[in-house]
Amino acid sequence: MNVDILAIGAHPDDIELGCGGTLAKHVALGYSVGLVDLTRGEMGSRGTVLERDAEAVKAAQILGASFRVNFDLPDGRLVNDFDSQQRIIELVRAHRPRIVLCNAPRDRHPDHAVASSLVVEACFRAGLHKWESVGEDGQPQAPFSPEHVYHYIQFYDLQADFTVDISGYIDAKMASLAAHASQFYQEGSHGPETVISSKWFWDSLTARTAEWGRIMGVAHAEGFIAPRRLGVDSLFALR
Repeated sequence: MNVDILAIGAHPDDIELGCGGTLAKHVALGYSVGLVDLTRGEMGSRGTVLERDAEAVKAAQILGASFRVNFDLPDGRLVNDFDSQQRIIELVRAHRPRIVLCNAPRDRHPDHAVASSLVVEACFRAGLHKWESVGEDGQPQAPFSPEHVYHYIQFYDLQADFTVDISGYIDAKMASLAAHASQFYQEGSHGPETVISSKWFWDSLTARTAEWGRIMGVAHAEGFIAPRRLGVDSLFALR
């Protein structure tokens, strides 16, 4: 199936952290969304692989995604190689998204930067006519280039090139994150304490969306990085 937006993350909760509200909003607006996790997060300090698989499924349902797939690449050892790019190329050509969202070019977890370059390069090569790939039906795939590739922002306080109003969808974002119960703060939860399992980190998530929202005059927003200069049809399209 074709989707309007394909969101890709290095780990099963990256997408929800960076753009969960934006995805929930666009699903509500009638756009279709697909999710891709590159690893199963098996090197995380908390939660088993099976627990994280189940949490990812639940979060995808909350966001209204049409599908969620996992590439099962090695967590903590993610590399930008042609084999990994080929899998993304095949997926992009199969689902033909207009927009691809991926990790930030620089972040606290090394996998995030690797995933960022991996997706950007794969999306470029997906549009090359002489770059060959084969679909699940065994037939050669036609080249396809997404209209845009944007980076969502996670841990580091990177400068956003634009923000998306998610005021009506902050609850959906936080519910999708709460679905990853093994990873984030929940009163009475057990396991090793990590940066993202702390209460201050959980509270910081809505504090950040509120700050981005304040700047654009709304309650909550999510920030994105654009690899190239953005343009609008009219000055009145800007908020």
